[in-house]
Amino acid sequence: MQLTKEEEKIISGESGEALASAYRILLAIGNATEATKLIPIKWAHLSGVNYNTVGDAGVEFLEKFSTEVKVKVKTTLNPMGFDRNKPGDMSDYFVKQQMSIIKSYHSMGATPSFTCIPYEIFEIPVKKSAVSFAESSAAIFSNSILGLLTNKESALSALASSVTGKAPYSDLRVAELRNPKATIKPDFKLMTELDYGLLGYFGGKTVKESCVAFDGIEKKPEMIKAKALSASLGTSGSCGMFTIGDPTKEVISFGKQELNTIKDELNTADEGDIITLGSPQLGLNELNLLSDLVEGKKFTKRCMIFCPRAIHQQAVQIGITDKIIKAGGEF
Repeated sequence: MQLTKEEEKIISGESGEALASAYRILLAIGNATEATKLIPIKWAHLSGVNYNTVGDAGVEFLEKFSTEVKVKVKTTLNPMGFDRNKPGDMSDYFVKQQMSIIKSYHSMGATPSFTCIPYEIFEIPVKKSAVSFAESSAAIFSNSILGLLTNKESALSALASSVTGKAPYSDLRVAELRNPKATIKPDFKLMTELDYGLLGYFGGKTVKESCVAFDGIEKKPEMIKAKALSASLGTSGSCGMFTIGDPTKEVISFGKQELNTIKDELNTADEGDIITLGSPQLGLNELNLLSDLVEGKKFTKRCMIFCPRAIHQQAVQIGITDKIIKAGGEF
């Protein structure tokens, strides 16, 4: 991978060890993925925010790292380990360590978004802008629906991109590598977001490439279906992008049998104890749909709803949350 003279100086430590480490991470990834260079990015979205995920080692690393660097591009954060307004029965130690993580990211200049659906909250860069997204469902949605350019980043690679403002020019940031080699085609009409989710899960499990095509589905699926497709595709395999239409030579059929097999595989309980909605987090459209569905009804089990605070505030203002809470839903 070719580096500029400035990048070589930074890697040698002239701008501090933390920034040098960030560039070394990107250099290692670039060499592993056959990148030719580093390119500027417009936005970084970081995972590695929840204390339950990063642990004490992550807390210690971020405390030190954050004293030496600042983010160079817009940087948003994945959800943390609890609701700041309602920590519930979290231990004092968990809360302390979680807040240390938040303090570290804040000192670097990251936006405390705490969401896995940043594309529903923030202004989207122009198409073909390079970004660095660590949240897999957001990365896939951004590549496939928004036309942005990102690989499925790790917590460390996205963090490195946030403080350098750069990312390796490889994989799904390269136009020629964003073309699918296989197509998944349903032999029945998909109706619900569940159908789209099961299709995505099948696609990720079946196609071992960076990009997969879907044919025979809505050309522009509504948000709830596009999110389900993106999230499930990222769950079951290595795909980081999908296209719709323009089938490839290799076409794989997806029928009711495949759908039911996956549904049975993922359904591990006859009766649940609690209802949770919000993975990915619910956006305003989904909250509005939910409020219509439950109006005049009551949940028969505890129902917990997860959404970004920014979306929740909008929902409160237009009266959506009142209907859901009246039905027994909890935010």
